[in-house]
Amino acid sequence: MGLYLASLLVSQGLAVRVFEQRPSRSPFSRAIGIHPPALEALDRIGVASRLVASGVQIRHGVAIGNGKPLAGMSFDGLSGRFPFVLSLPQEQTEEILERRLRELDPDALQRGSTVTGMHDDGRTVTLDVASASASSAQTSVLAVAADGVRSSMRDFLGVPSRLKTYPDTYLMGDFKDSTEFGSDAVLFLAPKGIVESFPLPGSLRRWVARMPGLPPQAGALMLADLVCERTGIRIDPETNSMLSTFGVRSRRAVRLIHGRTALIGDAAHEVSPIGGQGMNLGWLDAAALAPIIVAAIRGQPVATELRAYESSRLRASAKAMRQAEINMALGRPVPPLLLAARNRMLSSLAGIPTVNAWVARRFTMH
Repeated sequence: MGLYLASLLVSQGLAVRVFEQRPSRSPFSRAIGIHPPALEALDRIGVASRLVASGVQIRHGVAIGNGKPLAGMSFDGLSGRFPFVLSLPQEQTEEILERRLRELDPDALQRGSTVTGMHDDGRTVTLDVASASASSAQTSVLAVAADGVRSSMRDFLGVPSRLKTYPDTYLMGDFKDSTEFGSDAVLFLAPKGIVESFPLPGSLRRWVARMPGLPPQAGALMLADLVCERTGIRIDPETNSMLSTFGVRSRRAVRLIHGRTALIGDAAHEVSPIGGQGMNLGWLDAAALAPIIVAAIRGQPVATELRAYESSRLRASAKAMRQAEINMALGRPVPPLLLAARNRMLSSLAGIPTVNAWVARRFTMH
């Protein structure tokens, strides 16, 4: 979020510094889905074409139950330029965003820099920044907290947040793709819990399986066996390149604007990874905030715009959390009788074009 917002602001002629605690990018794939509204926003800094060239375009999704297709979802018509969900590992996305920011301003990103304190005197914001070589005080007209779910900036500001935990846990891994699904996303609605499958660049495929709990010794073989049990598909555990277990919670800050500081991304709202909305939500935060920052720096009154921004982004995060809850509920274990009824309902609804289009729009954050 910070890289994208900084690029937006630098492209408008503003001086920006991004203080990043990590000395280098994370090597893990983590989030992979970039939705059409986010691609349209990212195109404002000229990186959408680079992202698309590096990723896999998911234009169709299918739900399978008892080995049979139950419902399909097409993303055609959702966007004139980007009628797909782009699958691209997060570390590649971050690499492209970082490269673009350095093209715009080679000095904007300060890696290995940790913000250890802050002070807002009503006219400026001063950040205490520590690096391996020195500590300094950095003063700016405005500050933006884009420092993730464990946001130190949110703590410095004393902004409370509402936390909700869920019973859902998942095992996730990337493997060599041995299926015939191509660029399709596939959801297997199995009695013991959902298995999700998404294509990745480099002939890889991600598998995500709902678990009854977080296993202490999760491994690639465990996930491969679970996928085979629930879908009948055998994946080679020896080809595993990423493995992760995670539980689910949501968190939303009660306000996003505090004095001369704004919260965006995971610092403002944590959303379940199921459905791939969190990363996209953060970019859309930045896209909405950038013109307000530009106007403020240029001396224009923005109090009304800031209130509208906070209200709209809080609504957007609440909507994303509700959608995530629906996604998780769909993937929970279901008794056999209810499973059959649910599958029949999904199959019948899939034949209604208006329903299909509505679901596709909700799924892609339109």
